[in-house]
Amino acid sequence: MAIDPKFLEILACPKCKGSLEYREAEASLICHDCRLRYRIEDDIPVMLIDEAVAL
Repeated sequence: MAIDPKFLEILACPKCKGSLEYREAEASLICHDCRLRYRIEDDIPVMLIDEAVAL
């Protein structure tokens, strides 16, 4: 299931407050500024900096 585009508009990287790229196939949100990937579990973004994966 895809994340609602209106919800994506208000999401921001918790580390730098920058914009995020949604990658549905990878079930993740990418911050290009911080070079971090936030996973999405059960259609819920896990926006914890400590759990983000470096690109």
